[in-house]
Amino acid sequence: MATTAVASTSPSPFGHELRRRRTLRRVSQLELAVLAGTTQRHLSFVESGRSLPGRAMVVRLAEALGLTLRERNALLLKAGYAPAYAESPRDGAAIEPAMTALGSILTGHLPYPAVVAGARGELVLANEAFGVLTEGAAAHLLEPPVNVLRLALHPEGMAPRVVNLAAWGRHITQSVRARAAAHPDPELDALLAELSGYLPPGVVPGPDHLGFAVPLRLRTGDGELRLLTTLTSFATAVDVTLAELHLEAFLPADAESGELLRRREEARTGVGPEVSRSRRE
Repeated sequence: MATTAVASTSPSPFGHELRRRRTLRRVSQLELAVLAGTTQRHLSFVESGRSLPGRAMVVRLAEALGLTLRERNALLLKAGYAPAYAESPRDGAAIEPAMTALGSILTGHLPYPAVVAGARGELVLANEAFGVLTEGAAAHLLEPPVNVLRLALHPEGMAPRVVNLAAWGRHITQSVRARAAAHPDPELDALLAELSGYLPPGVVPGPDHLGFAVPLRLRTGDGELRLLTTLTSFATAVDVTLAELHLEAFLPADAESGELLRRREEARTGVGPEVSRSRRE
């Protein structure tokens, strides 16, 4: 009996992964096709396994989905192509200028604390004022590799000194949860579960909020600090390592907190703020 060959419609590993990431971001085939500069029909063929896109199209699809550089490399590998983005060691020559620049920013941010951390909260760099956040923390939390997210919420870390632990902790876990949802990562999921377990139940935003911001209210030996944070990243980085770094800078939420940090810096250096600033310049 003669048989008829039927083309397989089973998704390829690439097609399956593309559909998974598209669904995760709630983007329709038509929307993704428009964003990537192709047709819905072609995208349908790609997801079903009937067509394999070229390397440039894979990159365009990854960009259209807002994938990280690490995820873009993974998608290229699924399609059978070599990664497009380098992943340099943090102490390598390729990103040394960027690391030097980050170090200068940290120093320039004094007397306020600032850190550079990786994608999962691993500490990369910190300025001298970071000590105000680590006071009293257990030694095992300060041994490399230090994780600033764990340090912030661990009961042997900053948590006992955080006046508004419930609200501030929820702010942290929500940020981690949002990242984990957009960029699936088993290690980040495990960290999120750990961090969530440190928080008290029944968190309701209250008067501690400043507009849309949640200040960190931290007890210190010199008084209570109220700090806001800003996050900065290399939006145009083409190196995986550099793209995953972010700078978190703490700023005083009131004049009293600013003065407290200036006094601490003066005590540490033995010079007044104006002299300290001129030396940095």
